[in-house]
Amino acid sequence: MSDTSTLNPVQTLKSASIYLRPIDRDGLLAFAEKGRNNPQSRGTNKVHTVMQGQYRSLSQVGQHSPVVVDEPLHLFGEDTAPAPGEIVLSGLGGCLAVGITAVATWKQVKLTRLEVFMEGDIGNSAAWGAGGALDKEPGQMGFQAIRVKVLVEGDAPREVLDEIVRHANFYSPVANSIRNPIAFDISLAD
Repeated sequence: MSDTSTLNPVQTLKSASIYLRPIDRDGLLAFAEKGRNNPQSRGTNKVHTVMQGQYRSLSQVGQHSPVVVDEPLHLFGEDTAPAPGEIVLSGLGGCLAVGITAVATWKQVKLTRLEVFMEGDIGNSAAWGAGGALDKEPGQMGFQAIRVKVLVEGDAPREVLDEIVRHANFYSPVANSIRNPIAFDISLAD
């Protein structure tokens, strides 16, 4: 038996036919049927964010450990956690990975590797509205470009894997929230 303790986990995965842990296909198909029968159904995600000081905040999501957000040193944060834009990109990556996994399961493709790489061009010349470039319009702020590369391997040809990625991207709730204008309301709490 060869010693694999010095191998990079990615190298180990490439040399072995280890499939990623699958999801419940029957459950997925039942969930899809429910959506077909009630296409107007909606869920609600709830998050409660509390500022700790400087730019560090904790966001409580259900019963999970808080999501910590900060800003880098050059933006006057403490650089103790990802920046808000990085959290947005991580949500996008997670959503795309979920979608790719679901579509692969639907198409009965077993995945051996799935990685999502994202870059987003974002600027803050308006200094969060604190007296920076005040002539900015909403469309000029926030992400101006996002680039996503997906590394996916499985028991299907590249063309099928590409179609799975395209299909998942088309139906991704987070990708569509980024691409499309959405109703947004903000007000002071009672």
